[in-house]
Amino acid sequence: MKGPIKGLLEIFLILILATVPQVYSIAVKDPKEIKPKVQTGRDPSQVQHRLEREVRHELVTLPYYDVFDNLEYRIDGEQVILSGQVVRPTLKSGAENVVKNIEGVEKVTNNIEVLPLSPNDDRLRIAVYRAIYGHTALQRYSIRSVPPIHIIVKNGNVTLEGVVANEGDKNIANIQANGVSGVFSVKNNLKVER
Repeated sequence: MKGPIKGLLEIFLILILATVPQVYSIAVKDPKEIKPKVQTGRDPSQVQHRLEREVRHELVTLPYYDVFDNLEYRIDGEQVILSGQVVRPTLKSGAENVVKNIEGVEKVTNNIEVLPLSPNDDRLRIAVYRAIYGHTALQRYSIRSVPPIHIIVKNGNVTLEGVVANEGDKNIANIQANGVSGVFSVKNNLKVER
């Protein structure tokens, strides 16, 4: 009696063990299909702050991002809205691609404007750069990897974007940009640090 029962138990055990890997393989998804999610249970303001830090970091470390480009972003839940102006079209697509890969970002809306090609605008960019960063009071800003005063030139019109330490620096930058020959207008959007 022990022999047939033992044989049945062995067959039963083999059948159970043979089905376990199949059940397991159904429950596990391919790791390539799984997109990382932001940890739940965290304070939403902490998640927002982390996303802001990561998006900013990814944007400022893009290759070819420089003083003649202006990248801005807004975070709305799991969506990031990109805006601003860039000289190179590859910077627009690069910004979208790096932000898409950040954990917790589900959607990216890319409203970045690619500035038109213009030899005159290129000449003005260099001239305004020299006028602003060549001024004694503003030279300290030029030593950063990406200087904080961004010079956007579109069809001869200059827009200054970024952050300066005080109101005096903001005014000096505006005066220097207005003094460049060939500039039609200057819009000063510089913000003063608090």
